[in-house]
Amino acid sequence: MPTYPEPLKELLDDFSMIDSRSDRAEMLIELADRFEAVPERIATRPFPEENHVTRCESDAYVFSENLPDGTLKFHFAVEKPQGISAKAMSVILDEAASGQPLKEVAAISCDVVFDFFGKDISMGKGQGLMGIVSMVTDAAREKLRRGD
Repeated sequence: MPTYPEPLKELLDDFSMIDSRSDRAEMLIELADRFEAVPERIATRPFPEENHVTRCESDAYVFSENLPDGTLKFHFAVEKPQGISAKAMSVILDEAASGQPLKEVAAISCDVVFDFFGKDISMGKGQGLMGIVSMVTDAAREKLRRGD
C-alpha cells in the first residue's frame, strides 16, 4: 500500500475485515449519515463549475481550504439527497485527508473506491466516486506544486 494518511489506513483496515456485502453497505450508510455540506463561508449555490465532479451522478462538488499548518481541509457538496455513496466517500475523504500531509493525500489512489465499495460497484457510480477522490488528490498536488 502506498504511504496513505494514517486515518485512511485505519479506515481501510476496518473495511478489509468486512466480508458481508450488507455489513459493508450498513457501514457506508453510517458514514453517509455523518455528512456535513460545505459551509457557506467556503461556497454558496450556485457552486463554481471548477469544483464540480464530472461524471458524478450525485452532482458532487469538492472544495479545499488552506489550513495554517500548510495542509488542506476538504469540504463537499452532494446536491442529490439520494447520493449516499457520494456522501460516504466525502466523509471518508474529509476524515482521512483533511489536515494530513499533502504528499500522502496526493498519493491516494482512485482504487480506494473499490476498497470501500467493493469490486462490483457500477461503472457510473465508480466513475463519480473516483472523480471525488481525484479532485482531492489534485488539490493536494496543486498545493505541493505551488509550494505555498
